[in-house]
Amino acid sequence: MTEIVDKEAPPASTGGRTYNNWAQKDTLEDYSLRYAPKSFRRWTPYVVATTALGGIAYLADFAIGGSIAVSNGFSSAMVAILAAAVVIFLTGIPISYYSAKYSIDMDLLTRGAGFGYLGSTLTSVIYASFTFIFFALEGSIMAQALELGLHIPLAVGYLICSLIILPLVIYGMTALSKMQVWTQPVWLVLMVAPFVSIAIQEPDRFSQFTHFAGNSPTGSSISMLGVGAGAGVALSLIAQIGEQVDYLRFMPDKTPDNARKWWAAVLSAGPGWVVLGAAKQIGGAFLAFYIAGSVGLSKANEPIQQYVHGFKTFAAPVALGLATFFVILSQVKINSTNAYSGSLSWSNFFSRLTHRHPGRVVYIFLNVAIALALMEGGVFGFLNTVLGFYSNVAIAWIGAVVADLVINKPLKLSPSYVEFKRAHLHHFNPVGFGSMLIASAVSIAAYFDAFGDYGKAYSPFIALLLAMLLSPLFAALTKGKYYIARVDDLAQPLLGADGLPSAALLTCTVCTTDFERPDVAGCPFHAGAICSLCCSLEKDCHDSCKSGPSTGPVALATPTLRSAD
Repeated sequence: MTEIVDKEAPPASTGGRTYNNWAQKDTLEDYSLRYAPKSFRRWTPYVVATTALGGIAYLADFAIGGSIAVSNGFSSAMVAILAAAVVIFLTGIPISYYSAKYSIDMDLLTRGAGFGYLGSTLTSVIYASFTFIFFALEGSIMAQALELGLHIPLAVGYLICSLIILPLVIYGMTALSKMQVWTQPVWLVLMVAPFVSIAIQEPDRFSQFTHFAGNSPTGSSISMLGVGAGAGVALSLIAQIGEQVDYLRFMPDKTPDNARKWWAAVLSAGPGWVVLGAAKQIGGAFLAFYIAGSVGLSKANEPIQQYVHGFKTFAAPVALGLATFFVILSQVKINSTNAYSGSLSWSNFFSRLTHRHPGRVVYIFLNVAIALALMEGGVFGFLNTVLGFYSNVAIAWIGAVVADLVINKPLKLSPSYVEFKRAHLHHFNPVGFGSMLIASAVSIAAYFDAFGDYGKAYSPFIALLLAMLLSPLFAALTKGKYYIARVDDLAQPLLGADGLPSAALLTCTVCTTDFERPDVAGCPFHAGAICSLCCSLEKDCHDSCKSGPSTGPVALATPTLRSAD
């Protein structure tokens, strides 16, 4: 343990809080439970955007697109993929903007966007589930490549695919930003190479693709049931926006000088991920059609098979080796992001339930272990079923958050800013939390045939519609009183003279460490300022600061306000 000596023990405290090295070291911890301070956000918009986009190198898109096309035929697959992409893009805009503006991750954003401090623990599990489900899917794809290219048994491949991710993820944004920037050009060239080669050598294959029927009972023509079922699978990716904003929270403050670059980075790396994502799904559908005659429909959605045959069109002697390298590179890029985001989500979840925080690094191992268990259980074989079910819950969550940001805030049904600190939030807010529960319950019932075939096919859209209708309704009925439990009562302003979040430092009375003003609250229990993490971990105060109306500014035991270097 690295001991932190308390400068002056607060009256109600039992002594200064200590954190181990993993939790205290910024390059490991990456402010996993906090506001990302200006002093840490030293990357340019370009580097942040490139790092965020590097995480979408996953090949599950190819598997998803191939699976949708094989199950529903060409026309239904194309409409389903594009419909899902439009929904994901539009819902991603406000989430990306607010995360970049307030320098907070998806969990902290959810807290203040209608869910409450404890209400967002459920969404932490939903988000963590997304990261380990897709880690397992991507790891399965990589293990398939190891089996085909290097003759490594799948069970051993699953273990290898899990272990090689750990060193990269432990060092967080510091290591990931370098890895993603360096590997992005190579990955992009290899990804598009088969399509360029086929376009030159066999251009008629693209027109033939429009007649691909797969296993669809309606052939290649459009089927509304097929569209709904396919879109439901694609919409499982809506939670990907959480992984994008895990990086966008490190954007520099938006200023008149960088406004254009700031917006370009936020839009391209936020909702813009789905433009490339949809293109990859369509590419996966095409490659599934292209190789179906050679490998059969059952294997046509495996990315390793797709790229081995794709590379054979121009590099036959080394096609297997090149495809194996490409798949491994892709999976390292995405699963480092899955493991990283999962560690953030589990940190948020357990810190609130246990009032302990051993460090983000601990939860990397938990997330990877769950994913490994899913891989060994053969999750790839149930791709459509797993993702179709998951999309109902994920889209209800995202829909409730978006409704608060784009409807409730403009209508002044919720505060204009996003408050994430425990000291200022109610435990539960029925606006977002209640909307998500009802929307997901109804859509899951629809998914299990409660409302017929069309209800099952369009269950994710039912979830989205209900969440976005119920959120403003509940906000109006409750008059927004469950958003803020107590106003920010520290005398020091949250914003600096430039109108941006203040970089002035305050010393936490509990851990005696300096934090920027947006990450600090006044604490009557400790008679001083307290950082958001120490506030989260405090279990003896029983939220006494919110038991009655605010009594005005809290006097600091030792005033230590000063400017950051």
